Amino acid sequence: MSDLIWKRSGIALVAVLLLAVPFILENDMLGVAIVCLAYAVAAIGLTVLVGVGGQLSLAHGFFVAVGAYAYTVFGSPKGEHLFGFGLPPLIAAIGAVVVAAFAGLAFSPIARRLGGLYLGMASLALVFIADYVFQRVGALSGGSGGRMVPAFTVGGLQLSGFTKHLWIAGVDFGGMQRLWYLVLIVAVLSAVAALRIVRGRPGQALQLMRDNPAAAAAMGVNIPRAKSGVFVMSSAYAGLAGVLIALQAQTVVPHTFSMTLSLNLLVMIILGGLGSVQGAVVGAVVVNLLPAILDKLGTSGALAFIDPTGVRGMSGGLFSALVFGAAVVLVLIFEPLGLAGLFRRAVRRASITRAG
Repeated sequence: MSDLIWKRSGIALVAVLLLAVPFILENDMLGVAIVCLAYAVAAIGLTVLVGVGGQLSLAHGFFVAVGAYAYTVFGSPKGEHLFGFGLPPLIAAIGAVVVAAFAGLAFSPIARRLGGLYLGMASLALVFIADYVFQRVGALSGGSGGRMVPAFTVGGLQLSGFTKHLWIAGVDFGGMQRLWYLVLIVAVLSAVAALRIVRGRPGQALQLMRDNPAAAAAMGVNIPRAKSGVFVMSSAYAGLAGVLIALQAQTVVPHTFSMTLSLNLLVMIILGGLGSVQGAVVGAVVVNLLPAILDKLGTSGALAFIDPTGVRGMSGGLFSALVFGAAVVLVLIFEPLGLAGLFRRAVRRASITRAG
């Protein structure tokens, strides 16, 4: 009973902290926090695909880009040199997720036939295709300069972009503050849905397919359909993340969705723990938050070797990349379950200590 109380208390504390974020953080760090949750959505879908389903993807940045650009095109009015449909923002967002899911469905025949490293290398081609298309088709992407993202509005209330002041409890709830709660709701619902999949029969079928395809087929699991299904689901998650990232950035540019993004998503789920939904969220927060914190410390002079400009020292992003590279190696060698595994081990030890 005491363990249940501790668990509920921890969940309540986390909920209070998340709700209080706009009251605590300034706009620059609040923007970073929104990015953390947005990428957490993509990481959740990827950890189900890779960690639970055993399907390696090196091109998840492509599906994030599809979601971001699809929302921008659907929601923007037609311009003189730009594609646009002028749809309501909510319809545009749903359409973007559907387009990303269909992109995953179009790739699923390859996912059915290939696995492991072969599938990863095949998916890599999507990144290069996307880079070429977004750079060359300026009417779609705006070219290298990118294009503006339409604000997200529901019922006349604008939830992103630059908005009029809305004072609540002495806090100015501008577009960034409102967007935080929108992204928070989406991230929580995405995590809950993924947990239901992983802990339910679909998750058990995916794990069996990953560990022993022959046994899975013998027990009635349709292997090709399962591979396609998990790839489509993961692509939809990535497309949803792309919509959130576009809303936060307010401008989409092609270089945002380079190969680096796909690699960073893999780092997030490896550090967090492959197959762990909670670990994917933690991994996304760590990977996106650490560079910003280091740059802050470098600017204040607390870390002399960190310079955000990269002139008098390493930038926070470069130093973080070195740290994450070493961390991935250590995790794969000593703790394959990542931060989620370390947390479970700590909880077990604490339970044993309290029982003793």
